[in-house]
Amino acid sequence: MTGANQVFEDEASAAIYDHFNRWSASDAFYLDLARQTGGRVLDLGCGTGMLACRIAAEGCDVAGVDPADGMLRVARTRPGTENVRWVKGSGQSLELPCRFDLIYMTGHAFQTLLSDEDVLATLGNVARHLARDGRFAFETRNPAAQAWRRWTPQQTRSVVETPEHGRIEEFFDAVADIETGIVDIAQHDRYLDTGVERIGRSRIRFISQAHLAGLLAQAGLAALAWYGDWDHSPFLPASAEIIVVTGQVG
Repeated sequence: MTGANQVFEDEASAAIYDHFNRWSASDAFYLDLARQTGGRVLDLGCGTGMLACRIAAEGCDVAGVDPADGMLRVARTRPGTENVRWVKGSGQSLELPCRFDLIYMTGHAFQTLLSDEDVLATLGNVARHLARDGRFAFETRNPAAQAWRRWTPQQTRSVVETPEHGRIEEFFDAVADIETGIVDIAQHDRYLDTGVERIGRSRIRFISQAHLAGLLAQAGLAALAWYGDWDHSPFLPASAEIIVVTGQVG
């Protein structure tokens, strides 16, 4: 959400995003949260809008915010798009005239915040947009699990069949800066039936659970639950995910 993710800005990458990112356990987790909270829901970093539209279909009042034009163009063509208010913007600068019962960031969008300053600006803005007793939930990969070591062409290669472009092969490679926690990722898309190849680049940041807890406290948010997986199992030092549900302090 900082503009460091070229693959989300690129219209071609946005158009094929859903073919490689189907509905998953993470989507079900946030859908269940929306069912529990009801009321107004804000999808911050909504991407192509799959989850926002699904939650809106449950009868919730949903807004979807994303800084990438390519992603929002896809979202606006999705079935059910008329039930969501789409807004171009970032978590740091968002200014909406209402408060929300649930705000969430999924798809590891939180990791596109590459500095503590970006994180605190986003968390503070989220806190201002929460209704009384509202909840903010998001996930970030646990650096202890070192997911970037598995982001190699051999381990990430997959092929999908699309009605628009035929067969597309996608794989990734990554370079990590252990000192900063920032990982540079190259996404390779090969359109096998036409020979077209595209490379998109993005950067994400890994931070520890302890570091995250400190940033939440600085922003006036209190962690209500820490999970290590989408089945609500508790966070452990070796968990792959850091999933947190928060509320305003006091």
